[in-house]
Amino acid sequence: MSTAIAKEQDINRAWYVVDLEDVVLGRAATEIARILRGKHKPIYTPSVDTGDFVVVLNADKIKLTGNKLADKKYYRHTGYPGGIREINAEKLLAKKPEMLVQAAVKGMLPKNKLGRKMFTKMKVYAGSEHPHMAQQPKELKIASRENS
Repeated sequence: MSTAIAKEQDINRAWYVVDLEDVVLGRAATEIARILRGKHKPIYTPSVDTGDFVVVLNADKIKLTGNKLADKKYYRHTGYPGGIREINAEKLLAKKPEMLVQAAVKGMLPKNKLGRKMFTKMKVYAGSEHPHMAQQPKELKIASRENS
């Protein structure tokens, strides 16, 4: 018995659309990362990008639990000496809500060429409109627990 390794020509990529309105960020990010990696498919191979495309809507209406809106910090560097910049989640959600979702999902993907390739299959939009209707995306429900 041998393990089958997925080949690029065997992979059929589907499109999914996810509505993040009133969904907790971490719960959404884990499910999106699972779809991008292809772990939901029986042909999943760790060294091959078997994942699907994900269109994320309503990134501006996502929820964070606890005091994360005020306490969670996001860092970036300008490239100049002393150029470290930080912003808390509340300000980032108001300014660029797409980056909040992208940072959460990117942290859950592999840190290599394959992970960067997987990350390009995610399209994030702050509103409920998107230009990917021609791909006929299937709706993906993310379970939201009420006691969080």
